[in-house]
Amino acid sequence: MSKMQKPEDLLAGVLDGNPRAIARMMSLAESKLPQGRRACADVYHHAGKAHVIGLTGVPGSGKSTMVRALTQEFRKLGKRVGIVAVDPSSPFSGGAILGDRVRMGDLTTDDGVFIRSLATRGALGGLARACLDTVDVLDAAGYDLVLIETVGVGQDEVDIAGSAHSVIVVSAPGLGDGVQAIKAGVLEIADIHAVSKCDRADAGETISDLRSMLHLGLQGRERFGWQVPVIGTSAETGEGIEALASSILSHRGHLDQSGEWPHRQRKIAETRILKSAEDMVRDSLESGRDQNLQALIDQARKRSLDPASAARELIKNLKIYS
Repeated sequence: MSKMQKPEDLLAGVLDGNPRAIARMMSLAESKLPQGRRACADVYHHAGKAHVIGLTGVPGSGKSTMVRALTQEFRKLGKRVGIVAVDPSSPFSGGAILGDRVRMGDLTTDDGVFIRSLATRGALGGLARACLDTVDVLDAAGYDLVLIETVGVGQDEVDIAGSAHSVIVVSAPGLGDGVQAIKAGVLEIADIHAVSKCDRADAGETISDLRSMLHLGLQGRERFGWQVPVIGTSAETGEGIEALASSILSHRGHLDQSGEWPHRQRKIAETRILKSAEDMVRDSLESGRDQNLQALIDQARKRSLDPASAARELIKNLKIYS
């Protein structure tokens, strides 16, 4: 192993903002190797300063294009921006399809921008398993803002609410009944609603629907006095992008001034602890699958054992690594 590949040397490189060290640390975080877990723990102690912004919304709403436009706007303000684009997994290789990174290709020559694509690899809720460890790497490397673009799986994609300081829900006109598309949990997690493609004639109706729903009190969690805005944008013309960037920075200021920041930090810590515990249990189940599962499947198939009892039997002797 070369000097640069040692976890302690990688950490030093990350803290210095070395792009190669950042990329290698992210790869280590994605691995399930013990040294990867130790490296992530070391990085975690140096993170906690960046403003983490989540963008979610149904497929086709224009999240990638909006991330690109927002990044360009933040760069005008002198902000260093990290991007974590969670892509669907390839059904063949299991890796990220990389569609989001292709759409952001012109950002790759900017030294103040770092883009990382992650594959979901079966993870539910819109985030990849290594997503927040990857955010930590960018945070520790000194990026001011980290944008997480979720995979876009629909109404159940609410994990981002417990993973980011500011959540942007992106909606687009012409995707069917706008109210039906956004009325569930995705509506309630938004700190800011961004309507994309507002150069289209039917965008006004989507904006109006959202504002009407917010006036009815459908704003989800307590926000310490923050009024959730609805901002029309067009990444093609640039309309509304400056206003959206300004609103994001205003929300960051509100989190500090209202005292909500520690509450958001606490929620993120809770999410990460529970997700880590779930990953440990899942990994342990997968490692013992061949020895225990087949017999339980046979019993459940013959209906001599019900699924819940089989599950209890399966997890009874789990050996969770420390």
